[in-house]
Amino acid sequence: MAQQTRLLHNSWDKLGVDEIDILEIRPSVGGGFECRHVEAQLSINPVSYISRVPKALQKEEGIGANSAKKRSIVDLQQGVAEWVEKKFNKKEKTALKAQLCPGEWSKELVINVVKLPEEVALLKAAGVVVHSLRDFLQEMAKEEGPIHAASGADLVSLVSLK
Repeated sequence: MAQQTRLLHNSWDKLGVDEIDILEIRPSVGGGFECRHVEAQLSINPVSYISRVPKALQKEEGIGANSAKKRSIVDLQQGVAEWVEKKFNKKEKTALKAQLCPGEWSKELVINVVKLPEEVALLKAAGVVVHSLRDFLQEMAKEEGPIHAASGADLVSLVSLK
C-alpha cells in the first residue's frame, strides 16, 4: 500500500503548479467505476471570464491572459477551447487519471457567479457538465458516507446552505 501511495504522490508532483481541483472515483452499481474530474470557479463578484484570453490574441494585442476586456464570440470560443484543454485534457492530467483509474472521466465545473452566461453555454457545448455551487453542495449533503463531520466550520456552513 505504501508503494502505491508513493507512486501516486510522485505522479502528482510532476503536475507542478497545474492543479486538479477534485477527482472522485466510486464503484458503480453494475461494476466498474464512476470517475469524475471536477474543477471549481467559485467567484462571488467576478471581474473577468472563467477562461483566459486566447494565446494568439494575447500575443497579437499584447494583453494579459486574464484581461476583462470584452471578447468577440470567436475569441470567447477559442478561450473556452483552450481552457477545457488545459483543465481536463492536458497530457499530464490525462496520464494521472489513467493511472488512478483507466476509463472515461467526466469533465465537470462548479460555478457560483459568472461574468458572462454565454461562456457557460460554450463550456456546456464543449462537453463540460456545469453545476451551480448551491446544487453541488446540496448533492454532497444528501450523500451518505463514512465521513459525518469535517474539520473547519466553513465546509459545514457551505453544505448547510438552503
